[in-house]
Amino acid sequence: MAVAAAADRRAAALVVVVAAAAISTTTSRSDLGRSDPGRSDQRLTAIPMLHHISFGVADIARAASFYDAVLAPLGYRRVWEDIRPGEVDQAVGYGISDGQDKFAIKQRSPGKLAPGPGFHLAFAAPDRAAVDAFHAAALAHGGSDQGKPGLRPDYGPNYYAAFALDPDGYWIEAVINAPAAPTR
Repeated sequence: MAVAAAADRRAAALVVVVAAAAISTTTSRSDLGRSDPGRSDQRLTAIPMLHHISFGVADIARAASFYDAVLAPLGYRRVWEDIRPGEVDQAVGYGISDGQDKFAIKQRSPGKLAPGPGFHLAFAAPDRAAVDAFHAAALAHGGSDQGKPGLRPDYGPNYYAAFALDPDGYWIEAVINAPAAPTR
């Protein structure tokens, strides 16, 4: 009972951290945090909602192999790594440009639980074929099926997605929300 309560608290804390990081605003970068919609002289720019997100994993080599495989069809790759077998605090970052990760995995103590129901991470896919390949790679590399590739009309007429649990229990998704490319 105490273990379940602790897991629930960790999951709730992560949701709060992600929610706090997800706050986005439209404001002048020189006046960050003091946006005044009534000011007509303010240069407005969109600030990205998230900078990056990290998952704690029990086995960095297993997790890196999994994410190498599932993120490649989406166009993402390792952009940095700090792998030192046998040492603590190892990590791997994924993104598009070297040194600029948007997603990272970090070695953590065994027994740490992934967040519970309600938390998932959706990776953007360039097309429906990439969603299909993401799902196939997830199943081939130790993930479990949580929703085969397909349209999700409850989310919108063009919402094409697939869902999986990674080997550490994180719920992940690949999605494209656009009409299918015309066939030739």
